[in-house]
Amino acid sequence: QVQLVESGGGLVQAGGSLRLSCAASGRTFSSYVMGWFRQGPGKEREFVASISRSGGNTGYADSVKGRFTISRDNAKNTVYLQMNSLKPEDTAVYYCAARDVYDSKWDYWGQGTQVTVSS
Repeated sequence: QVQLVESGGGLVQAGGSLRLSCAASGRTFSSYVMGWFRQGPGKEREFVASISRSGGNTGYADSVKGRFTISRDNAKNTVYLQMNSLKPEDTAVYYCAARDVYDSKWDYWGQGTQVTVSS
């Protein structure tokens, strides 16, 4: 099992930046693929970004590509999401998630952190 706790959300003006962090505890952090998801008001939860166990491979939703960067520090058991050029449509609760590399299902979720982008 792994426990995930997000932080770093807040209110920012359009065009601004935020960095989200997700601290993991429990089983070996480096054994998990990590991801970020978000759920906007009245919307379904959607994939934002993912990163491989070593950090060598990343993937992004088209809506954030070129603006967001996912990274991880296995020594600190933490995954980050650097968000630049934020838009009002990025407003959402952002969730950190973890899955086993051999499993397509995201098994572990954090409680979420609110990001609000004002126009």
